[in-house]
Amino acid sequence: MSRIGRKPIAIPAGVEVAVNGNEVTVKGPKGTMTQTFNSDLTVTVENGEVLVTRPSDDKEHRSLHGLTRTLIANMVHGVSEGFTKELEIQGVGYRAVKQGKDLVMTLGFSHQVIMSEGNGITIDVPSPSKIVISGYDKQAVGQFAAEVRAKRPPEPYKGKGIRYVGEYVIRKEGKAGKGKK
Repeated sequence: MSRIGRKPIAIPAGVEVAVNGNEVTVKGPKGTMTQTFNSDLTVTVENGEVLVTRPSDDKEHRSLHGLTRTLIANMVHGVSEGFTKELEIQGVGYRAVKQGKDLVMTLGFSHQVIMSEGNGITIDVPSPSKIVISGYDKQAVGQFAAEVRAKRPPEPYKGKGIRYVGEYVIRKEGKAGKGKK
């Protein structure tokens, strides 16, 4: 049996979970999320916990069991605490500024790159070389962070570009590092 799927999800104070058939709605201080899951799986709320059960040990049911439980756990965590992704910018002249609800980045192009905050996503720029993306939807936060990083991914020779905090970029030597024969 799925070890992840069997674990109950504790509902923190201030969070409401409503199950209507195969649709789960989670309300909390940060927002409201609704998602529809496979109708074969059973989602129940008992004693302040959410339980996900599967009808059989078919391969499809086994694979959906842990996934469904994790998605619901992410919804509960997101509306109560939220998710954040931190990015750092490295490179001479590369910087970011927040103007209103827009993220304006200077990344070595002939123009500035402008990205707007999406639904439920907030952008914070504590310093010109750091971007913090936060929101209650884990998938949306990760997708937006990936889109920001894709504007100028880190290159392997000098390491310039946008990277996640803590991301290790494998560096290359370049042609000057080749040995003489």
